[in-house]
Amino acid sequence: MKRLAIAFFTSLIFKAAFSQYDVCVYGGTSAGVIAAYTAAKLHKKVILVEPGRRLGGLTTGGLGYTDIGNKYAISGIARDFYRRVGKHYGKFEQWIFEPHVAEAVFKDYIKQGDVPVLYNYRIVSAEKQGGWIKQIVVENSVAPSKTTNKTITAKMFIDCSYEGDLLAKAGVPYIVGREANSLYNETYDGVQLRDKHQFPDGISPYKIPSDSTSGLLWGISTNTLAAQGAGDSKEQTYNFRICLTTDPANKIDITRPADYDSEKYELLLRVIARNNPKTIGSFLSLDLMPNHKTDINNNGPFSTDMIGMNYGYPDGSYAERKSIQAAHESYTKGLLYFIGHDERMPAYLRNHMLEWGYPKDEYVEYNHWTPQMYIREARRMIGDYVMTQANCEGRATVTDGVGMAAYTMDSHNCERLVVNGMVKNEGDVQIGGFGPYPVSYRCLIPKPADCKNLYVPVCLSASHIAYGSIRMEPVFMVLAESSAAAACQAINEGVAVQNVDIPKLQALLKDNPLMDGSTPDVLADNDDSAHVEITGQWLRKTSGGYGPSWLQAAPSATGSVLFKPFIKQAGTYALYAYVPSVSNAAPETFYTIFDGSKTKEVTLSSDITVEGQTSGEWVPLGTYNLPAGQQATVTLKAGNSNGITTADAILFVPVK
Repeated sequence: MKRLAIAFFTSLIFKAAFSQYDVCVYGGTSAGVIAAYTAAKLHKKVILVEPGRRLGGLTTGGLGYTDIGNKYAISGIARDFYRRVGKHYGKFEQWIFEPHVAEAVFKDYIKQGDVPVLYNYRIVSAEKQGGWIKQIVVENSVAPSKTTNKTITAKMFIDCSYEGDLLAKAGVPYIVGREANSLYNETYDGVQLRDKHQFPDGISPYKIPSDSTSGLLWGISTNTLAAQGAGDSKEQTYNFRICLTTDPANKIDITRPADYDSEKYELLLRVIARNNPKTIGSFLSLDLMPNHKTDINNNGPFSTDMIGMNYGYPDGSYAERKSIQAAHESYTKGLLYFIGHDERMPAYLRNHMLEWGYPKDEYVEYNHWTPQMYIREARRMIGDYVMTQANCEGRATVTDGVGMAAYTMDSHNCERLVVNGMVKNEGDVQIGGFGPYPVSYRCLIPKPADCKNLYVPVCLSASHIAYGSIRMEPVFMVLAESSAAAACQAINEGVAVQNVDIPKLQALLKDNPLMDGSTPDVLADNDDSAHVEITGQWLRKTSGGYGPSWLQAAPSATGSVLFKPFIKQAGTYALYAYVPSVSNAAPETFYTIFDGSKTKEVTLSSDITVEGQTSGEWVPLGTYNLPAGQQATVTLKAGNSNGITTADAILFVPVK
């Protein structure tokens, strides 16, 4: 009996310490949750390992004012996420949301996928054999001890961390910092001294203005400005996306941090004296959220970005990273306190700041402050293909796309230093003007010689400036789903990640975007000549719409746009028209909807509210029973004498 008890106890220890899975997802970010859910829906045994206690990464950590670029680029389960959030707020889709709402949605995915989550565990090592990761060892991140370490074996691994810790432990090559422009024939990589989020000329960097012997103010580097476009190991700055509230019943006052040092914010006073701002929105990006909350981001030359203080983070030890994050938290809380309480601040700005406070109903277990620092960029894998500026601008196009990106090439500042006796920021880039572009499957995987069973949808293979366009939370989710689907396909086919059948994977993502066998949406877009007929006088616009382009007609123009989708599955569909936001829009737009047997006229008002970083909104046209085939149509006519008529896309959403 005693031997049986010992054997049983030994078995429990073995199972707890050594577990076999089909897919191991490391990092419970937004991408990590979607990757794990995808693998589970494809009937694989999966585990999600999260170093902290909270799922969703930045999407639940304060970035509720979603960086979209173009909604056309967001597909599959990622788009489903924003529709689930929309359901909470009584809308079709919602891209602006409170942190706790996003967290609840991610938890629903975990529950529905029956995904086991190993919280508070972080990677210690990875063992490879013949180019295949065989197992990883993870330690308790709260109280590290070899006695509580766990070994996880899996057929496929997906690194969804912001830091790329799994790829690094697996010995996969990566880069930290900025490439020289010359490496990939780029123009916006490397050192960039530009005009956005920049100090105006004449701001002194010295403690005593114009006296270099007095020493530099806090946060200003002693480095000399390098040549434009030169490469280095500096990272774009980190910060926190701050959720505050003005609701008196839900507000906690912003208090003085224990290590508060008002000298850190002297530069803000000098900028205010020069610019004479009307509101705190001049140096805090106050993006408004539901229920009297905000997502605050950096704005201007001196704000929430703690420039130059994150260089040691990507390759730092866990203790070093913890110290860097604590310094960023102290700086940010101190900034908020300084704005509201330092008597050198103009009274009207102090009073404006005092309207805001920490929300009682957010981050309850973290003293109402987000545990997720905005790690905009850390390691970037040097993979089988490197996305570059040429991809963003459409000068290079891949055929193995498994997701799309559409945001501007965006980098926050990397350094604050003295230039010609003045303080200047260096590194900020904001270059757009291009449409959605495909993201290569090969940028998600290592080179064959480096690893054969690893996907990296977050710290993917891209130059610094291309990564600045790709690195948006919705895109991470799209690429995570693609990575997980590919991992499952690789398991089924018994091949390395480099040998996955890409057309087969692309077909799966198109035909089964939610990975549950449900009927997918049907999109009829003005750029799809097979399903749209355009007649008359329409002007094609390449920015500000859904997808690559949209159409507009002058008040005196004639013509029509006929949308004729192919409906694979007969059933009930909710129809939506994408309405771009334009000045001088016609007050009403007239649609004719034919459901295969009868016609209905629908009039849409141009009085729509466009929320967030997007160009327009989906506006409902009603619900219809549609036959299979190409019988149903939607027609929009030009020629409204009272304003511009717009035509973009029609979406047919199956009603469940």
